[in-house]
Amino acid sequence: MPLLEVKNLKKIYTTRFGGNPVLALKNVSFSIESGEYAAIMGESGAGKTTLLNILASLDKPTSGEVMLNGRNIVSINENEISAFRRDNLGFVFQDFNLLDTFSIRDNILLPLVLSGKPYNEMEHRLLPISRRLSINDILDKYPYEVSGGQKQRAAIARALITKPQLILADEPTGSLDSHTSDSLLKLFAEINEDGQTILMVTHSAKAASHAKRVLFIKDGEVFHQLYKGSMSDKEMYGKISDTLIMIATGGAGDE
Repeated sequence: MPLLEVKNLKKIYTTRFGGNPVLALKNVSFSIESGEYAAIMGESGAGKTTLLNILASLDKPTSGEVMLNGRNIVSINENEISAFRRDNLGFVFQDFNLLDTFSIRDNILLPLVLSGKPYNEMEHRLLPISRRLSINDILDKYPYEVSGGQKQRAAIARALITKPQLILADEPTGSLDSHTSDSLLKLFAEINEDGQTILMVTHSAKAASHAKRVLFIKDGEVFHQLYKGSMSDKEMYGKISDTLIMIATGGAGDE
C-alpha cells in the first residue's frame, strides 16, 4: 500500500460576493511510496499551493480522498487534526517559519513540547539530528542571529524531530542563494537515502532535479510525470526544463 494516496481530488473556491466559482483542482490522483522523494511542479495558478494545503490538512477538498498510511485525512475532525498533523507530517517552508523569540533549540523542540514528550526524550532526539545537520553550535542562538541556510537547517531539524511519516517542503530553497541551495538539496537527498519520504513543491527545475520523480500540475490536474531512474541531476534538469517548456507552449503530456 502506498504511504500517500490521493484519489480524485477536486477543489472549488467560491468568492464571498457570489462571483464565478474557481476550479483550483480538477481531478488529481497520484500516490507516493514510502521512502520516495518526489517533487510537484507547475506554472503559477496551476493548483500546486492548493494541493499542498490539502495534503498538509490545512484545507479541505470539495471532493476526493487523501489517504496517509491508510487513513483518510480529509475526514479527520477539527479536534484531532492539529495533533495528527504534528505527529505525522513534517513541514519545511520557504520563509522558515521560526519564532524569533525562541532559541534555535526551542524552535526545533516545539512540536515535541506540544506533544507532551519528556525533556530527556526531547534531548535524546535533538542531539543526533543537530549533529547531522551541522547546527550543534547554533542551538542557543536566535533565528535573527544566524544565516538563511542555518535557519533552513533548523527548520528541517524541526520537521524531522517528530519522526514524521511524510515531509512536505514548500519552495525550500526559495529564500536561499545558489551555494546554500546546493548544500540544502544535497542534505535532502541524504535524508531521503536514510528512508525519509519527502514531497516537495517547487518552481525550481534545479531543486526538482534532485527528486526521484517529478509530477507536473497543469490546469488543476496531473498533466505529466518524470522518473529519474539512472539519470544524473544534470540530465534530469534538462528533462524537467523541456517539460516545462512543453507545458508553457501547450504541448501534450504523457505518463
